[in-house]
Parts: sequence; structure tokens; C-alpha cells
Amino acid sequence: MNANDRSITAFTMAAHGLVHTYELSIPILMTVWLTEFSVTAAVLGAVVTVGYGLFGAGALPGGLLVDRLGSRRLIVGCLFGMGLAFFGLALAPSLAGIAVTLALWGTAASVYHPAGLALISNGVDPDRRGVAFGYHGMAGNAGIAFGPLAAAVLLLVADWRVVAAALGVLSIAAGVVGLSADFDETAGIEAADGADGDGENGNGADGDDATRDDADSDATTIRSLGDFLAGSRRVFTAGFTLVFLVVLCNGLFYRGMLTFLPELLREFLLAAVGDVRLGIFAPDSPLAEEFDVSRYVYVGLLTAGIAGQYTSGRLLDRIEPERGLATVLFLLTVIAVAFVPLAAAGVLPLLAVSAALGFALFGIQPFSQATVAAYSPPESRGLSFGFTYLGIFGIGALGATIVGVVLTYAAADAAVFLVLAAVALAGCTLATVLLRRDLRP
Repeated sequence: MNANDRSITAFTMAAHGLVHTYELSIPILMTVWLTEFSVTAAVLGAVVTVGYGLFGAGALPGGLLVDRLGSRRLIVGCLFGMGLAFFGLALAPSLAGIAVTLALWGTAASVYHPAGLALISNGVDPDRRGVAFGYHGMAGNAGIAFGPLAAAVLLLVADWRVVAAALGVLSIAAGVVGLSADFDETAGIEAADGADGDGENGNGADGDDATRDDADSDATTIRSLGDFLAGSRRVFTAGFTLVFLVVLCNGLFYRGMLTFLPELLREFLLAAVGDVRLGIFAPDSPLAEEFDVSRYVYVGLLTAGIAGQYTSGRLLDRIEPERGLATVLFLLTVIAVAFVPLAAAGVLPLLAVSAALGFALFGIQPFSQATVAAYSPPESRGLSFGFTYLGIFGIGALGATIVGVVLTYAAADAAVFLVLAAVALAGCTLATVLLRRDLRP
């Protein structure tokens, strides 16, 4: 990587890790709010859904803003917004205040994925883009795995308001550093043009090309509903439509699997070894449930995703992203089918299949991100990733509802994994069609 690639990668890694640190620390704080505000789980769940819903729904307008304002501004704004939201959370006097501040967090966080992924797609040298996606995904997994663990540990020694404020400081500090970060947001596009073009200085950007670039920029700037519809038609080619359906399947699998997996892991472990609560915590401790061994297995599963992200990022420099996407979705299908039989075979098989699930579940992300970049026009990358994360986090949130219904009405937990296997297999089939047909723009 050159200096520009390293600067972009470091900047996006820090922001990505913080986004997911906040996302997964909220459920830990919920365990305190249930007691402090004397509310039911249903009411608190509805309150938290506001923030999570905006986190997904805001990706599309965030993508529009990226194409108009640039990635750096949006990411720095995201960092400051998340930090201020958690400072507000620390001062929230009531459940209504928590709802408002979580809504602010969700709105601020929603712009990150289209902004960060557009920045990598447009700013990093195409030959090193796969590695950048891999490092970016690893940082996100670090936030997913260790953010909630850190929040739970801090709650042992500090009030939840202090913990929320401490988390806010991290994002504000990252935003300040981001203001002075030195990188070129479009260096990757310029490098690709230079390799293909015949203009002066080998960069294919003489006066006529610059004029055309300005015209293209004007043509893709979205200022009205008509511009948005026209831009959406440009993005949704036959190829990108298939990509969108693939990542939608991935989103349904992701949210459906992770939402209920901690409780399912606990049931599997209880069946295998009995009481899985760590003995160093008193059974009547209000935090004892947070230190259930199943929680550590869950954190370990999420941590295995870091290795998956890194491996996929490396493989992206050697294989087509569509092939990687189809392969990992097939692996997820196999893992989902085998999960319950292996869990019933004992603790070691359960740990092994859990690690494999974490590896594949997060290892798919560099492949999906690179595929989106390959099937979207550079001038509309923000809009493309906006639609992508609307599908993954917005529509994909229905995965939790689907799994919840199956758990409620099915006779066995195995039905959940079979339904999720069917979702992954559908995505694998679509990715295979994408691989075998030449639909790139």
C-alpha cells in the first residue's frame, strides 16, 4: 500500500470499529435500563428499535450525501454525531430521552457504511483494494466482539452514565483526528483511469476528458426526486440488481443468526455441561447473566470473524469477488445445516462449528463489498452502497422477525438453522448466476 492507501485504510478502520462498538454496546446497557427505568423488555425493545431502524434506513440518504459532499465530511460528521449522542445518552433523564439520543446515534451512524466503503472503493489503489476491505472488516469485527465486552466490564466499576460518556469520548477524539487526516478520496479512480487511458502524463485526463468528467459529475448530482429516480435507474443494472438480492440474503442470514444465537448457544451448552455460569460471579448478581460462559463463546465466535475478514481480503487479490461470494454463501449453508447435529455431539464440536460460523459469517463481507464496487459506477458509489446497506441492515432486520416466528412455532431449534440455510442457499444460487454471466458495467 502507498501512503494514501494506508491513510484511508486507517481512517476507515477506526470509524468502522467505533460504529459497531456502539451498535453492540447498546444491548449491554439495556440490562441496566430495564431496572433503572422500571420498564418491560417489550417497551425498551421498541425504544431501541428506533435507533437501530434509523441505522439501517439512513444508509440510502447517506449514500446520496456521499456522492454530493464526499466521504470525509460524512465520516467525520458521523464520528462527532455518535460521540455527542452518547454524551446525550449519559445525561438522558428518562426513557424518552434515551429514545431521542439513540435516534440521534442511529442517524449519525447510518451514513458510515456508504461513506466508508465509497472512500475505499474510490480512494484506494484497485490492486490493493481487497486488502483494504479486509482490514476495514477486521476493525468492524473488533468493535463487534470487544465493544460489548468492554462495556460489560466497565459496568462492574462505574455507573452506566459514566460508561456512556466514556464511549462518547472515543468517537469525538477520532473525529478530531479525522479532520487532519491526509488522503485523496479519488486516487483509486485516477489510478484506474491512468492505467486505461492514453492522455497526457499517462493519466488519460486531458482537457476533453476533464470536460467530460465535469459533465458526468453534473449528470449524476442528485438534487431532486427526479434525479434520485434517474440515479437509481443508472445504479440498478441487471448485474447490480442481482448483487442487491445476494446481499439482501446475506443481511437476512446475518441479523437472523446473530439476534437469537446467544440464547441458542446457552441452551446447547446447558445440554452439554449443565450450569454454564462462571462460578466467580455470585448467582444472584445483577450482572451474572452477562458473564455466562455462552456469552464468551459468542464473543469468541465474533472474534473468529476477524480472521475471516483478513483471509477474504487477501483472497480478493487472487479470485473474482463473485466467486468468493458464492463460495462463502455455500459454506454458510453447510454450516447452518450441520450446526445442531454438531452442537448435540458435545462441547468441542459446538466450539468448532461456532468458530466456523463466525469465520464465514464475517468473511463474506469483503467479497460482498468488492462485488458492489465492481457492479456500480464510480460516480454513484455512495448511492450504490446506500442501497446495499439499506438491504443488509434495513430490510435484513426482518431476519430477526423470521427467526423469532420460527422459534415460537417450530417444534425444534433445528428448524431455525434450516430456514437460515435456505436463505444462504438462495443467495449462493444468485451469486453463481452472477459469476457465470458477464453483467459487469
